[in-house]
Amino acid sequence: MLILGIDPGSRITGYGVLDVTMPTPRYVASGCIRLHDVELPQRLARIYAGLSELIAVHRPGELAIEQVFMSKNPDSALKLGQARGAAIVCAANHGLPVEEYGPRQIKQAVTGSGAATKAQVQHMVVSILGLSGVPQADAADALAIALTHAYARLGLVQQGSFGGHRSRRRGGSWRDFQP
Repeated sequence: MLILGIDPGSRITGYGVLDVTMPTPRYVASGCIRLHDVELPQRLARIYAGLSELIAVHRPGELAIEQVFMSKNPDSALKLGQARGAAIVCAANHGLPVEEYGPRQIKQAVTGSGAATKAQVQHMVVSILGLSGVPQADAADALAIALTHAYARLGLVQQGSFGGHRSRRRGGSWRDFQP
């Protein structure tokens, strides 16, 4: 089975795909959906379309995404929440269960410290997955999110700790809505 990890952003959305059919997660793909120079509604549409394409190509069984964290700028937090919402709706419309993890929980799972820096997360993602190069920061974060979910599936991540939680949402198509 494949896990699609998403690091949502209103300007750059990172993604990482891991194969978890073996005991050790294996790297499949990673990258970024770049969303510059368009208004927010078009960026949200591009997130949805980009993730739809990734889902069609890789056929993941589950999607893991970072929870919204509170930032000093409320406008940025709202935009991040909207980008995250576009990703969750895309997953739900493709029938994928969605798991959510807090930033500290992800850092703890991958580096051993909930206060790790982005550089430490990147380093550990490269080390754990045996990558020959360092992925861009948003892609590395998405891979870390996918790794956290892989570890949670094995019972190696304590749920509810470090400010994060897991929610099990089973997606269905909006077409299934019955008033």
